[in-house]
Amino acid sequence: MLEPDHSTIKTRKSQPKRRGIYILPNLLTTGALFFGFFAIIQATMKNFETAAIAVLIALILDGLDGRVARLTNTSSEFGKEFDSLSDVICFGLAPALMLFEWSLSAVGKIGWLCAFVYVAATALRLARFNTYSAAEPGFFQGLPCPPAAAFLVTWMWVIEGTSFSGSTIIGVVTTILISAMAIGMVSSIPYLSFKNLDLKGRIPFVAAIAMVFAIALISFDPPRVLFIMLLAYAVSGPILWMLRKLKKKRKSSIKKEEN
Repeated sequence: MLEPDHSTIKTRKSQPKRRGIYILPNLLTTGALFFGFFAIIQATMKNFETAAIAVLIALILDGLDGRVARLTNTSSEFGKEFDSLSDVICFGLAPALMLFEWSLSAVGKIGWLCAFVYVAATALRLARFNTYSAAEPGFFQGLPCPPAAAFLVTWMWVIEGTSFSGSTIIGVVTTILISAMAIGMVSSIPYLSFKNLDLKGRIPFVAAIAMVFAIALISFDPPRVLFIMLLAYAVSGPILWMLRKLKKKRKSSIKKEEN
């Protein structure tokens, strides 16, 4: 009986395993990256409404890639890093350049400095998200960069085409808004996370009616309705933080009175 060739066995064992990437979630991430880049191109051509819509499409695709990866059990470290790099461009660089081309240039050096701070805050926010676990389940630590970017581009979409567009006053307001979004992203203020929503589960009939009503409302006036919704989410974090602080103070005062 012939003995096995041990040198061949060692060679086969020493060969590294072939690595690949999952197609579907990374394809969605690539699509988001494309629309983020497309938004930058449209902004340089002064097509600000098209640029805003492109960022919103990138937001939808960015939300889908993670959910698809979890539903299909195709999550990977590669996908996580690729998604973060895409987010820096789609929700950091693209909105900053769009707003600078649109109104921040009207306030001079302060405008582009605030745009840079926003890009840096986006990168720091994503780095913290990838390296530190959430403080508590169901919440984000700091304002997520996709809704922050969506808030800024819907603000641009609402004002674009009006008599205020391009004015110094709008430039000052935009400077304040982009700075507030940057602070919100790097802060530790808790924001509700909707990642744990069960898309495969059943929902009440009333919830289905509410969803239809929300879609109809958005289609009636997309820029203004989306801006109001995103503004509500942006301020929900500080409001929730303040309510928690007040609740803790009340509990501590009650304990002192009991003692």
